[in-house]
Amino acid sequence: MSSAVAEPSTQAAPAGSPEAPKSGGLSTKAKVLIGIGVYLGIAILLLLIFGNDGKNEAFKPQNEFKLEEWIGIHLGPIDLSINKAVLYLFIASGLTIWAMTWIAKRMQQKPNRVQTAVEVAYDMTKNTIVGPSLDKNMAKRWFPFIATVFFWIWFSNMIGFLPLPTNTEHTFSVFGLEIPSFAIYAATANLSIPLVLTLVVWISYHVEGIRAKGLVKYLASWLPPGLEDMNPIAKAFIFAIEAISHFARLISLSVRLFANILAGHLLLLFMGGGLAVLLGIAALGALTFPLAFFFFILEVGLIATLQAFIFATLTAIYLGGATSASH
Repeated sequence: MSSAVAEPSTQAAPAGSPEAPKSGGLSTKAKVLIGIGVYLGIAILLLLIFGNDGKNEAFKPQNEFKLEEWIGIHLGPIDLSINKAVLYLFIASGLTIWAMTWIAKRMQQKPNRVQTAVEVAYDMTKNTIVGPSLDKNMAKRWFPFIATVFFWIWFSNMIGFLPLPTNTEHTFSVFGLEIPSFAIYAATANLSIPLVLTLVVWISYHVEGIRAKGLVKYLASWLPPGLEDMNPIAKAFIFAIEAISHFARLISLSVRLFANILAGHLLLLFMGGGLAVLLGIAALGALTFPLAFFFFILEVGLIATLQAFIFATLTAIYLGGATSASH
């Protein structure tokens, strides 16, 4: 009886197969380290070539947010002058009106990409922002306002990252015409704009609460349920805390929008070259520019939309809380 013994195969596996041994190629970690080393080497080389010019006293980063008067309009103590903030307000308002009316007149059975994007935004505003916070009647009444606030803030935030010729402090000549330098700015980076929007929301939800319940019952609804047997002094203390929280909304709602947009623009300003100019170190610009690109993508892709969503959502929550049956 003979037995067959299987001989192990000595044939090499194909180069592209999982069994193929790894060649002497660099690992991902090594490639990353080499890339960082080359990147730092370029920055050091630029530093050796251009050196350090010292701190630039002439460059004032805060001037990027300074509102210079373009057309003076003064009615007694009221200043209605036209400046770049007003320009951005008009642009954001115009884009909001144009987008909504343009899409409304061109609705199709088979929507194109633009209509699909607007319908998704519309559905999010109606069913995600307004729907969960307001009852049917309140939603029908306040949906147009909340949707307009959402889209207006979104447009305002987005155009704030588009360079426009608004920097009148520095100009360049084109065929003899002095054109303002290109700069980025957002109306919502000026505290007065978010504060006005907040005041409208704040007054509106109090008015709706009083209309739905009456003044006394509305104020009584500020107290959580289950405090009927509590000491009057303790109830007054809780009521005072609740009243303070309502006034604190004026700060939280406006400053949240203002601070996030302002911080984003400051990061882009400094990382995009402002820090290198301020310190007089040209090589620093090579290090910070990739960060500026990262922050730009983050602001445009997430922060601009997120801040509009948060403001609109809180508006719906405040309106719903003021008119709901319970606290």
